[in-house]
Amino acid sequence: MASFASGTLVRARGREWVVLPESTEDFLVLRPLAGGDADVAGVLPRIEDVESATFSPPQADDLGDHRSANLLRDALRVGFRSTGGPFRSLARLAVDPRPYQFVPLLMALRQETTRLLIADDVGIGKTIEAGLVASELLAQGQVRGLTVLCPPSLAEQWQAELREKFALDAELVLASTVTRLQRGLAHDESIFERYPVTIVSTDYIKSDRRRDEFLRTALDLVIVDEAHTCVVDDAGRAGGGRTQRYRLLQDLAKDTERNLVLVTATPHSGSEAAFRNMLGLLDPALTDLDLRSDGARARVARHLVQRRRADVRGYLDEDTTFPSDRRSREVGYRLSPAFRALLDDVVAYVRGQVQDRSGTKLQQRVRWWSGLALLRSAASSPAALTATLMTRSATVSAADAEGANSLGREAVLDLVEDDSSESDDAAPGAVPDADLASPEARVLADLAERSHALDPAEDAKLAALVKQVRGLMRDGVSPIVFCRYIPTAHYVARQLRQTFKRVEVEVVTGELAPDDRAARVGGLLDASEGSPHILVATDCLSEGVNLQDGFQAVVHYDLAWNPTRHEQREGRVDRFGQEAEVVYAVTLYGEENGIDGVVLDVLLRKHAQIRKDLGISVPVPNEANDRVLNALLEGVLLRGGEYEQLELDIGLVPEAREFDDAWSSAAEQEKVSRTRYAQATIRPDEVAREIEEARSRLGRPDDVAAFVSTALAEIGGSVTRTDHGLVLASHSVPSTLRDRLRVDRDLLWAYDLPAPRGAAVLARTDQRVEALARFVLDGALDRRVPEPERPARRAGVITTADVSAMTVLLLVRVRVHVTLPGRHGTRTDVAEEARLMAFQGTPNDAVWLDEQQVQELMAAQPSANTPKDRAEMLVRNVVAALPPLQDRLEAEAMHVAAEIREAHSRVRRAARGREAAGGLGVRGLAVEPQLPVDVLGLFIYLPGGVA
Repeated sequence: MASFASGTLVRARGREWVVLPESTEDFLVLRPLAGGDADVAGVLPRIEDVESATFSPPQADDLGDHRSANLLRDALRVGFRSTGGPFRSLARLAVDPRPYQFVPLLMALRQETTRLLIADDVGIGKTIEAGLVASELLAQGQVRGLTVLCPPSLAEQWQAELREKFALDAELVLASTVTRLQRGLAHDESIFERYPVTIVSTDYIKSDRRRDEFLRTALDLVIVDEAHTCVVDDAGRAGGGRTQRYRLLQDLAKDTERNLVLVTATPHSGSEAAFRNMLGLLDPALTDLDLRSDGARARVARHLVQRRRADVRGYLDEDTTFPSDRRSREVGYRLSPAFRALLDDVVAYVRGQVQDRSGTKLQQRVRWWSGLALLRSAASSPAALTATLMTRSATVSAADAEGANSLGREAVLDLVEDDSSESDDAAPGAVPDADLASPEARVLADLAERSHALDPAEDAKLAALVKQVRGLMRDGVSPIVFCRYIPTAHYVARQLRQTFKRVEVEVVTGELAPDDRAARVGGLLDASEGSPHILVATDCLSEGVNLQDGFQAVVHYDLAWNPTRHEQREGRVDRFGQEAEVVYAVTLYGEENGIDGVVLDVLLRKHAQIRKDLGISVPVPNEANDRVLNALLEGVLLRGGEYEQLELDIGLVPEAREFDDAWSSAAEQEKVSRTRYAQATIRPDEVAREIEEARSRLGRPDDVAAFVSTALAEIGGSVTRTDHGLVLASHSVPSTLRDRLRVDRDLLWAYDLPAPRGAAVLARTDQRVEALARFVLDGALDRRVPEPERPARRAGVITTADVSAMTVLLLVRVRVHVTLPGRHGTRTDVAEEARLMAFQGTPNDAVWLDEQQVQELMAAQPSANTPKDRAEMLVRNVVAALPPLQDRLEAEAMHVAAEIREAHSRVRRAARGREAAGGLGVRGLAVEPQLPVDVLGLFIYLPGGVA
C-alpha cells in the first residue's frame, strides 16, 4: 500500500484529490481538487483504490476566448479556502472584515500570549474583531479551544456569529443546557474537555462550586463579552455578583499562558480603579503604574484598541457605512381625566406609604420599593399597573433592610452593569404583605379594578404612540417599540394590531427563550416581505442583539431609569450594517409626570449631551444612578400636594449636583482616556500592507465584482445594474446553478454591506459568490460538465494589438506546506497560491515578464478572431514544449514559499522583536513547496495581424 504525503495529488473515486494533513497511513482525508471544505471526504486505502496523480495540462481542443483567463483566475482565487499568507483563517471565513477590524488581529499575533482589551464604540463590530482573533489563533494552532463568557441573553447570538461567520460550532453552557451536555461525558470528564468551543453564561459559571471546575479544565483562549460588568473599583462597594465575576477573571488571568480577550464599549466609566483592575487582567503591572506617564501609556497601547465611529469610518480610504444621522425627539402627552384620576390616587397612596415612618427599617424599605414599583407600572400602562397591584412585592421576603434594597433595585431599577444578567421585564409586585383583609390590600384591590376597567381609547400615551408610528411608517420606516414590562408590551401590541390592521405586528418579551425571540423577529421580517412592520419588545432585546436588518427606528414607550439602557435600545438599529442613512429615536414622556421629568432632566438628556459632545456614550458613574434617583424621588414624594406639584428644583438637591459633577468628571476622564490610550502600536501602513497582500491572494473587491458580473453574463444570466447592485433574473439561471445559488426569485447582488435581507453581496466571503466560483472552476476542470455550464476554459488564443510579440500566459497553482510553531507543537497546513506568469520567445529561451507587464497583459483586448485550427495548433505546440519550463516553474514555487515565510515572520516580529533570535512565531516556521506546479491555464496572445 502506497504512502501519500500531505499536499500530494491522488486519484480516487474517479476524480483528483489533495491529501490533507489530518491523514494517516490507514485513513486519508481528502479534498477534491475543485472542491471546498464541505466536500472533504475520508478514504480507506486498504479498501478503495488510491493512486498518485498528476495534474494534466490544458487541452488544445478545449479553447475559450479572451475572457477565460480572467474568469478562471478569479474563480480560482475566490474559491480558495486555504492560502499561504500569515492569516491562516481568512480564506475560510464567511465574513469580509473591514480594514480597521484587522488591527486587533495584528496586535494579537504580535504577542506571545494574547491579552487584548477591544473597546471600540457601540456598533463598530467588536464581535467580529474578537472572532477574527479567535479563528486565527485556532487555525494557527496557537490555542486548542475557545470559551466565550457572556451574559446568557447574548449566548445565542454569539453561537450564531461564530457558526455563520467563522465556521466554529460552539456548545452553549447555560443553566438550561448543562444537564444535556453532561449526559454524554465520560467518567470525570468535564464539558470543557469534551467540547473545544463553548459559550458560557458568566453568571452561571461564576459561583464558587462551578468556578473551580471551570478553572481546572478551562481552555487556553477566553473571550469575555461585556467585560466592564466583570471588574470592580473597590471590592467593598461592589455587588456580590460583580465581585464573583471579577474573582473568576482574576483566576483565569493568573495562568500566564492563557490568552484573554476582553470586549466592552465602556472600559473607563468614571472609575480609575475599575479601569486599572481591568488592565491588570492583561498586565498586572498596569494596576500600580502611573497611567499618565509615557511608559505606561505605551504599555497600555500594546493591549488596548479603542476607537469611535469617526476613527474607522474612512480607515485606509475604505468607507464603512454607518447611519449618518440619528434623529431624536421627545414627545410629551397629557393624561385623559379618567387616567389622571387613577394616577392621582396611586400617587396619593404611594405618598402615604413613603411618609409613613412607623414600623421597622425593613418595613419602611418594603413600603418604599413597593411604592416605586407602583409608580413605574402606573407610568407604563394600565395592564402593567393592574398586574403590579395584584402581585406581592418581592421585597417582602427580605431578611433585613439591605436585603429589601437589593431586591427592590432588581425589581424596579434598570440595572445593566451590575448583578442582573438579563433584563427582568415581569411586572414588579407592590402588595406589601399577605393580609388580603388589611386596609392597604383593599385599597390596592380597588385601584386594580379601576385600572382594569380603563378604556384604551382614552389612553393619551397610546394615542401619542400611534401618531408617531403612523408618521414613521408613512416615511417607510419600521419601528421597534420598547416597553419596560411584559403586560405593557402585550397591551401595546394588541392596540397596534387593532389600529394597523394591514401591518405585521409582533411582540417579543422575556417570556420567550432567546432562540424563540430570534425566530419571532425573523418570522416578522419574512411575513412583512419588505413592507413596514412593527416590533414591540421589552428590554430582553435591548442588549447585544442586532436588529438593524429590517428596523430603522426605536420608540421608547417607557423611559428607562438608566440611560445606558436607552443607548442599548437605540444601538440595536444604529450600528454597522444599517442600510438606512437616517435612524430615528422617539421618547414618550408624561408632561404632568414629575418623575418622568426627573429621569429626563437628570439622566437621559445629560447622557445625550455627553454623547453629542464626545461622539461616545459614558455610563452613569457607579452607584450614582441609584443614589440620585432615591434622593430625587424621595424629595418629590415627601413634598405632598396634588399630582401636578410633583416637581422639584433639581439644582437645589445636593445629591443631584454631586451626581452631575461626577458624571461630567467621568465624561472628561473618558475623553482624556480616548486620547491617552488611542491605539498606536499598529500603524495604518502596516495594516494596509497586510490587507493588500491578503487580497492579492484572495481577490480584491473589484476583482470579485468583475468576476461575478462576467460569470453571470457568460452563463446567459440576465443581469441588470442598479444603484444598489446587480439584479439577476431567476429565469435566466441554469437549473444546476439555481440550486447552488438558492435562487427562487430575482436575486440582488449588493455592491457592499449593508445589504438588504436575502441579498447576495459582491464579496468573496458571500456564500453565493463562493458557489458561483465553485461552479465556474468545476466546469473548467471537468470536461464532463455540459457545454453551456462551462463559462471558463483552461486554454485560449487571443489576437490583440496590445502585444508586439507572441506572449504566453500561464495560470499556475502552487501548493505549499506551511508548518507553524505553536504552544502545543507544530501544525502543518496545505495552502494554495495562484500565480500568473508570462513569457515571450520559445520555452527554451523564454524572456519572462515582470508583475506589472503581466497585469497589463491581462487587460489586453482582442483585435481580431483567431482561426480555430491555428489556435489549436499553437496550444498543442506550447503544451508539448512545457517540460523545459519546469525549472522556472519550480523556481517560482520556491519564491512563493519564501514570500509566505517572510509574511509570517513580518507579522510577528514587529512587536516581539525576536526575529534574529529565533523567537516564538519564527523558530519552527517552515514553508515548503509541493512539486510539480499545477498549470491550470495556458493563454497565448498574438500580435494583431499574425492570425
